Amino acid sequence: MLPAAIALAAAVTALVCWGVFAQRRLVALDENANNAMSQLGVLLSGRFVALLALLDLIKPYEEGESAALAETVKARWRVITARSSPKDVLAQEKVLSETLSQAAAAAARHPGLKESGAYRKTIGAVEAFEIMARAGCLLYNDSAAKLNRQVRLFPASLLARMMGIRAREYLEAGPAQSGAK
Repeated sequence: MLPAAIALAAAVTALVCWGVFAQRRLVALDENANNAMSQLGVLLSGRFVALLALLDLIKPYEEGESAALAETVKARWRVITARSSPKDVLAQEKVLSETLSQAAAAAARHPGLKESGAYRKTIGAVEAFEIMARAGCLLYNDSAAKLNRQVRLFPASLLARMMGIRAREYLEAGPAQSGAK
């Protein structure tokens, strides 16, 4: 009787320890994915602000077009948060890439603008944010892969389902990530 009780207590203790460990791991992986998406949102917001500064530089050369473009990008802009989806990120990347293409076309029409130090500095900031956003996408996909692996593995999948932790979609290459401008 006593050995059976000890074995049962050991089994229950092992199960509880596994549950605590698995729960903590799932929460940590979920938070890492949330954090990676949030950081990507910060990078895209920085790129957005740099792009607006670029449009301000273009304004004296193409008053009407630059102002309309700035209003369009502001109207289409949505902040990326920890709970945003990869589709949200790609939609914002599309807005930024289209605006950058239009700004580059405007700059090409005005060689004096394109050669100004302020333009080069601002376009450099836009490109720097683009590079950082690519790295942010890689970080998010890595975090999503680690979470997805745990969410799909049995028996952690049962615990994840009970906790409401779900697998994440991956970020696919969008206009900026694929090198298109």
